[in-house]
Amino acid sequence: MTSQLDGLKRHSVIVADTGDIESIARFKPQDATTNPSLIFKAAQEARYRPIIDEAIAAAPVSADANARLGEVIDHLFVGFGRRILELVPGRVSTEVDARLSFDTGATEAKARRLIDLYESDGILRDRVLIKIASTW
Repeated sequence: MTSQLDGLKRHSVIVADTGDIESIARFKPQDATTNPSLIFKAAQEARYRPIIDEAIAAAPVSADANARLGEVIDHLFVGFGRRILELVPGRVSTEVDARLSFDTGATEAKARRLIDLYESDGILRDRVLIKIASTW
């Protein structure tokens, strides 16, 4: 018997909206999208501790604690994205911090930084979508 999900897959592209890598592996969507709240929720689970540890180790040491935290977060988002891309044939989207939405230059710089991190991990940019918060 065909499941509802399989039926939908015949007529639509399935995109998972989650940071739960195990769910992505189980349901096998075409693409996946994440956002900071989904990643932070998933990062609370012990099974994802290795991704957090990698992000901390990869972030450059800085005298500025806020700058270092920002680097850890960027590496965390890309770490989750990289693992998601091991499971989906399509793309993963990674969101730029919405607090940057009133600063076009900062938004663009963050988007470019995320792409650079993906590329440094061997992920081609055509597998990554950058989500940008918009405002009036």
